[in-house]
Amino acid sequence: MTLGPQSDTAPAPLRMLILTGIALTVGGAASMAAIALVDLVALLNTVLLVEPRARVQWESVPGLVAVMTILVPTLGGLIVGLIHRHLSPAGRPLGPPDVIEAVQFHKPLPELRSGLVSTLTAALSLGTGASVGQYGPMVYLGAIFGGFAHRLRLGVPNLASIAVSCGVAAAISTAFNAPIAGVLFAHEVVLRHYATRAFAPVTVASVAGYVIANVILERPALFRIEFPGVAHGYEFGLVAILGLFVALAAIVFMSLLLAIGPALAQRIRWPEARTAMAGLAVGLTALVLPDVLGIGTSTLRFATIDGAFGLGELIVLIAAKIFLTALCIGAGFSGGAFSPSLLIGSLIGVLFWTLVSGLAGVPTSGAAIYAIGGMMAFASAVIGAPLTCILIVFELTRNYDVTIAAMVAVVFSNLVSHRTFGRSLFDVQLARRGIDFSLGRDRAHFAALKVVDFLQPQAVTATADDRPADVAERLRAQGWREAFVLDAEGRLLGVFSPGAQEDPPRLAQGLAPARLVFDDETDLADAMERLRGFVGDAVPVVCGETGRYLGAVSEADLVSAWLDEGARLRKEENASI
Repeated sequence: MTLGPQSDTAPAPLRMLILTGIALTVGGAASMAAIALVDLVALLNTVLLVEPRARVQWESVPGLVAVMTILVPTLGGLIVGLIHRHLSPAGRPLGPPDVIEAVQFHKPLPELRSGLVSTLTAALSLGTGASVGQYGPMVYLGAIFGGFAHRLRLGVPNLASIAVSCGVAAAISTAFNAPIAGVLFAHEVVLRHYATRAFAPVTVASVAGYVIANVILERPALFRIEFPGVAHGYEFGLVAILGLFVALAAIVFMSLLLAIGPALAQRIRWPEARTAMAGLAVGLTALVLPDVLGIGTSTLRFATIDGAFGLGELIVLIAAKIFLTALCIGAGFSGGAFSPSLLIGSLIGVLFWTLVSGLAGVPTSGAAIYAIGGMMAFASAVIGAPLTCILIVFELTRNYDVTIAAMVAVVFSNLVSHRTFGRSLFDVQLARRGIDFSLGRDRAHFAALKVVDFLQPQAVTATADDRPADVAERLRAQGWREAFVLDAEGRLLGVFSPGAQEDPPRLAQGLAPARLVFDDETDLADAMERLRGFVGDAVPVVCGETGRYLGAVSEADLVSAWLDEGARLRKEENASI
């Protein structure tokens, strides 16, 4: 079942009411669910001695703390792996790439059971101290509520995709108390356009999430700082340099994350063994470096305080967090890369500040500006949402100087990471599934259409033993000029064109090789590129594995499909309410 665009059957005022109702419903539900997930994780962290304050309360029993430090993430990994293997139809954690794919191609999200299992395992992963993030699961949880709209037929085009984006925006708004950032995240990362039909309801949903979290329930912000301003103009140059260094670290992090998963899957067959091993690595490391446990919110807040970490401690913690996060996500723990990116980036920013201010003796405005700049530079490179990250800083700090400094770091980080690695970790993950957004949204949509879906039923075929006169007669009857000649196994031998030369006594003697051949994996984007300079009735399509002839596709049909899909995309990207 697909989520193809519905027709404009409802009048505009009714469509506006429907979208507003969907936005409020989905936004409210997604916000409450995100809050419940955060509270459940916090409860598990406290009970299982993952949270720093809980560990301090039991420091009089060091043996218990040490045993829990090792056993909790190890057993958590074992349980997560077993649940994915036996209870999830998808067999893996779900996250933002699945949401992007569903929205972009109007598909349903993976079945509900897989989504619920992924959310459960995310709570277990985060609750037992795995080095993963909470925002990826929150985004998918918000998308689940929007996904229910795919069953509705209310006369609103793209209703399901808009509803999913509403859930995503509300989740981000709730997580950061940042409604503007929630709107931008949904459009930058998920929708990838700013049509009014989507922008209005997504904004309503994001504001609903903010009101519930910040006004009604008065949830605390991720962090708060008092920052008088940037004292020295040259510090904007320093944060630009910081952005370049952060980009290199982000590229290493993303490359490691993508490499570890396949390597572990090849060497360790059982998913529960992979996750248990990753949990054991986290536990053993946490014996000497407890800051690697879990989301690291406390560590993130300390990072904005001058002198909270020593130089050696920063270097070890950054390296450990990068490796363990890549290991946990690659092994199959449920969780995102956004939260760890915030922590790693902030620590790199503090490390940079320590080197510049402490060792080089350069006067600075304090660690906070570098921690926040590094945090957002790293996160924006990973999730591919620079505007979102800049707005998160502004909405959290309400400080223009900090926001401008973070903006400089984000820009320089994205210049390097986008050019060297790709727009985001999500885009590279999707590219590995055959969905490539690197050349634009329209190119990805054209690439999703296969030429095998546009075969011409009137195409004339023949065998090598047929009489040329008989084939010529069939061609005249169908209005074609070329016949595709097949062997006994149905493989393409060549093309016969009567009158191109003196007709031979047997068809096999008058064949010409096909000027162009597509296979069943050829997509519309590739086909249009290869059609340059082609002249003929149609292009034969064969099976890539067996070479069997499947049919032929005409140039006119491919051009029509290209124009139709382009028109659909333009309409979607410029639609009003």
